Amino acid sequence: MQRINKPLGLKRMKREETIDYHIKATWHAIARMYNAEATKYNLTLSVGYVLLNIDLTHGTPATKIAPLMGLEARSITRVLKSMEREGYIYKVQDEKDRRFFRIFLTEKGKQKRNYASQTVKRFNKMMKEMIEPEKMRIFFEVIQQINQLVEEYQQRIVTAQPS
Repeated sequence: MQRINKPLGLKRMKREETIDYHIKATWHAIARMYNAEATKYNLTLSVGYVLLNIDLTHGTPATKIAPLMGLEARSITRVLKSMEREGYIYKVQDEKDRRFFRIFLTEKGKQKRNYASQTVKRFNKMMKEMIEPEKMRIFFEVIQQINQLVEEYQQRIVTAQPS
């Protein structure tokens, strides 16, 4: 007798057997590590990533920051307001389209960006020293392929939905 709640042809998987579990667990470990480091400089992981995604010379349109981080625009609004209050950023209204703003770093923001950048560089240097180059090459190849397959899968879902 077949179980009703189990889709046909799909075997039950333990979470340790799923790709997404390992990606998520690893990301959470990295995020905890970055947050612990960020608190030493009165920062958070989110603020650090925003700082790293602002163009030092030309600023960055506020609407472009969230997509650069893989987030929705509304998710970043509170972080930007907080960063402006802290004196890390300032906004300049776009000359061509007055509805939009460019985000620039203040001197304080540039200093905090440097802390975030050094933390990311230290972590990546350590990973490259501890993991064989061939394994790193394969890791990047596989993770890019997973990302591409996820995007293709999403496209199939979107185009398959009834209008």
